[in-house]
Amino acid sequence: MSAAENIPRMDRRKVMQWMLSATATLAVRDRDAFGADAPIKAKGYGPDPSMVTIYKPGDVWPLTLTESQRRTARALCDVIIPADDSSPSASAVGVPDFIDEWISSPYPAQAGDRNVVLDGLKWIDDEAQSRFQKALADLSLEQQTTICNDVASAKPKAEHKKAAAFFKRYRDLTAGGYYTTPEGMKAIGYVGNVPSATFEGPPIEALKHVGLA
Repeated sequence: MSAAENIPRMDRRKVMQWMLSATATLAVRDRDAFGADAPIKAKGYGPDPSMVTIYKPGDVWPLTLTESQRRTARALCDVIIPADDSSPSASAVGVPDFIDEWISSPYPAQAGDRNVVLDGLKWIDDEAQSRFQKALADLSLEQQTTICNDVASAKPKAEHKKAAAFFKRYRDLTAGGYYTTPEGMKAIGYVGNVPSATFEGPPIEALKHVGLA
């Protein structure tokens, strides 16, 4: 088994908190993408989720991705956001777990993404097999990028239209997940609501402008 396949799953409580925080940042999916809306019968945790509970597999709602699908999901996440000298890759911070939780949840904000992602992961693995006789996760980065470039275009070929819509949605999910992690926020220089030893407050001119000085 490869090192990538030994990546542990993240704690579900943490991923669900992450999913809730990322929901507002993710645009509605493209209706031209793979799949059709299919209702998920699992019940959610309601309007007041317990975020101190340690959730195990099968609790709250079942997760969706098989190990084979997770390998493809990890590979595609890392094509979209690879590691660099200052930041980890998307898979290293658990983005595939975030996507699995997202497409498994029974809420309106996630409705439809389940089939889009599952059909899209199948398409890109089939495409990898057709072109290179290997699964996407087993290809070189150059080969993976060749496939992704064909569906990342703003004006994809007619035969790639649905695949392009899937890729756009998957890229949005990957970025939405990644840039709501501490590592992702650090990568773009977002500081957030943290104390600063050097903060001296607003300038006196600004305080005078609003009548506070």
